Amino acid sequence: EEPRSFKDLGVTDVLCEACDQLGWKVPTKIQIEAIPLALQGRDIIGLAETGSGKTGAFALPILQALLEIPQRLFALVLTPTRELAFQISEQFEALGSSIGVQSTVIVGGIDTMSQSLALAKKPHVIIATPGRLVDHLENTKGFNLRALKFLVMDEADRILNMDFETEVDKILKVIPRDRKTFLFSATMTKKVQKLQRAALKNPVKCAVSSKYQTVEKLQQYYIFIPSKFKDSYLVYILNELAGNSFMIFCSTCNNTQRTALLLRNLGFTAIPLHGQMSQNKRLGSLNKFKAKARSILLATDVASRGLDIPHVDVVINFDIPTHSKDYIHRVGRTARAGRSGKSITFVTQYDVELFQRIEYLIGKKLPAFPMQEEEVMMLTERVAEAQRFARMELREQGEKKRSRNDDDDDTEEAVGVRNKVAGGKKKKRKA
Repeated sequence: EEPRSFKDLGVTDVLCEACDQLGWKVPTKIQIEAIPLALQGRDIIGLAETGSGKTGAFALPILQALLEIPQRLFALVLTPTRELAFQISEQFEALGSSIGVQSTVIVGGIDTMSQSLALAKKPHVIIATPGRLVDHLENTKGFNLRALKFLVMDEADRILNMDFETEVDKILKVIPRDRKTFLFSATMTKKVQKLQRAALKNPVKCAVSSKYQTVEKLQQYYIFIPSKFKDSYLVYILNELAGNSFMIFCSTCNNTQRTALLLRNLGFTAIPLHGQMSQNKRLGSLNKFKAKARSILLATDVASRGLDIPHVDVVINFDIPTHSKDYIHRVGRTARAGRSGKSITFVTQYDVELFQRIEYLIGKKLPAFPMQEEEVMMLTERVAEAQRFARMELREQGEKKRSRNDDDDDTEEAVGVRNKVAGGKKKKRKA
């Protein structure tokens, strides 16, 4: 008999109500697998992609245990990126608001002093990136995790890929052996297996999909293009699919910024999201996109995982991902929660081998996205002009940054130049 509600899984009434208020009607696969085991007190390895509902799979058992024995500094959730930390914190707050749960986010890019004060108040749940947490464990007087009951490592494969291994080791040394541990990872790497042996006791494995899957409702395409016309093809596709929301992945912070300026100069509302932006800027960008005030979000892989961006219609891999697994995460930004979506991967003469690896990983050959080459070529002049302006702006920003030496991104001011490029957006052809 398949459980149909959180109550069937053993979740207590007050938390079932909280799920209801969040609009979680039925548990997801990973929740069905993991929650009953977690409530029995088992250690868990959850193999699940982002967007599978895994935050609920660990947050509900933790909150339920907290209801039984209320205690401060009860649970620690480690995550690879700041955005993910904020997002997990939002879910804890939402699920735990009726029972007065307090959580604190401890990540880089935010000043240490205010974090120390927040820790001094002894929240129930700490959501942290490993580096900054170790800072506090070593330098914040009076703060320790000796009473910790739960440790969660979310996106463990990425925590380890980002070379947080030494930090994780330090944390494991200063928390109680006698605790519950949940480890979630999209992929089972050798590093993750090593961590599992070090950190978990007799764990149960909950795998939601063992094969790498990309969602069925996702239409995946590629386009093969000469590298020098990449920008023109991007503009063509944005025009062709106008009216959708887009997430465009670039390989570097610099390329993200350059492409954002280029698109702005052509009259698109594009916002960048990358690691060199301050935390407030990143959250600001994200909120503008969520509120649909902007339809194009340009991001590096830092931004691709675990960010719950509700309504991306089209994911464009402007730069092909170097790790095929990142492809899964990127395209996972669309076709979420049963909706359909498209992804288009740009393949230049230099990317053929990487592209073949991706096809091999997902186990299917992708179709080419239908295009009119001559229409793309008609855009090249205007694009070249916008590129020139974008280069000038990047240079100016670089000089401004050096002289002011702060992390102001001037994202909105970069609009001035747009008016100099003749023509703005081309009229949309009737489909």
